[in-house]
Amino acid sequence: VQLQASGGGLVQAGGSLRLSCAASGRTFSGYDVGWYRQAPGKEREFVAATMWSGGRTHYADSVKGRFTISRDNAKNTVYLQMNSLKPEDTAVYYCAAGLTGSVTLVRNGNGMDYWGKGTQVTVSS
Repeated sequence: VQLQASGGGLVQAGGSLRLSCAASGRTFSGYDVGWYRQAPGKEREFVAATMWSGGRTHYADSVKGRFTISRDNAKNTVYLQMNSLKPEDTAVYYCAAGLTGSVTLVRNGNGMDYWGKGTQVTVSS
């Protein structure tokens, strides 16, 4: 599976962006998909996930209520709708997919088999 993240850009605080993660090579069917981010000088952190089994979604506390993850199986794409953006959301955002079945493994990223190249999100104050 090859993943391509897109949709990043420069936005003012309070604005919105929608990131897309498109899969090629095979479908997202069966895969848990997560979004992660890494700001300069900081470690990568979990942002959101959509689990294949049961369709559950999970969010980091820092984005809960502002970000929404969704998957469009017909388009083989997972989205991250980001609203009410804050300067602290500035980072490179990555998507990843894995056959984990485990929220823990998705949250720490260790269970993810495929990673896309990141897309830069910059939020100005």
